[in-house]
Amino acid sequence: MSPPNLSTLARDGLWDNNPALVQLLGLCPLLAVSASVVNALGLALATLGVLMGSNLAVSLIRQRVPAAVRLPAFVMIIAAFVTCADLLMAAYAYELHKVLGIFIPLIVTNCAILGRADAFAARQPPLPALLDGLMMGLGFGAALVLLGAIRELFGQGSLFAGLDLLLGPLAADWQLTLIPDYDFLFLVLPPGAFFTAGLLIALKNAIDDRRRRAAAPTPRERIRVTGTPR
Repeated sequence: MSPPNLSTLARDGLWDNNPALVQLLGLCPLLAVSASVVNALGLALATLGVLMGSNLAVSLIRQRVPAAVRLPAFVMIIAAFVTCADLLMAAYAYELHKVLGIFIPLIVTNCAILGRADAFAARQPPLPALLDGLMMGLGFGAALVLLGAIRELFGQGSLFAGLDLLLGPLAADWQLTLIPDYDFLFLVLPPGAFFTAGLLIALKNAIDDRRRRAAAPTPRERIRVTGTPR
């Protein structure tokens, strides 16, 4: 299998094969912690690091692991990187670590990570595997942060609240209060996460459908190519 180029990896990870909006993987943490930008950003960074590290490690050992123990080996690799991410967040962003709670260890069960390890990294050299982890992680993180921003803005009337939990005291004044004394509880609660995620998926599908129609040849162009009307 020839390694795909960077543009293909970027297009797949960020849009065409986005883990959250197309493959619909990792929906449990996506919906559970996306009530604010800081929560979404914290989980996105942890998932990105695990994806890149596990993809690289799986690619490096891909020719040395017997097929009978391939999936258990991949799960152990992913669990090791998740443990590293969990310990790093506990050490450097403890308050955010407490907010995210069990959803950091649960990255191990994210099907997007194991799926990329088995479907891509186990069949590709290290560099394409690392880039695939980067792009898939960025695609998942972008969907996560966008969902968190929409829910925080329309649910609480603010953006970037509590960003100092992740970036330190420097970000303590970065909160933007766009709608003072505002609270729309529906978007903050889990039903709002399902509703907002559904809107984002529908919007992406509408954009893709519009692009396909724009790229499709017109009847006159089909006649010119084939010589017969269709």
